[in-house]
Amino acid sequence: MSATRACALSELVQDEARRVEIDGVAIAVVLDGNGDVHAIGDLCTHGDISLSDGFVEGETLECWAHGSAFSLKTGRPLNLPAYEPVPVYEVVIDGDDVLIDPSVTKATA
Repeated sequence: MSATRACALSELVQDEARRVEIDGVAIAVVLDGNGDVHAIGDLCTHGDISLSDGFVEGETLECWAHGSAFSLKTGRPLNLPAYEPVPVYEVVIDGDDVLIDPSVTKATA
């Protein structure tokens, strides 16, 4: 599979998450305060809550229900109650298009 258009860059609001679905995969797309676009799995690993309804702070996305914050770069939870990471997807910007391939996750250290 190749990268698919998730949304327009101009549709993203800085420091807010937007939920998109590509081939049945729910993804939270975030334009952070530095202007970088991130794509992580949209479901909190603690309670299957949509992370895109959460709060963006710096390079983290916090689940609104129980407060677990996930790194937008690695997908790792930074605090409990979540202890499993969410997937992180490669983002390609092509003009105003945000492209994501949900079948390929980024390798994180």
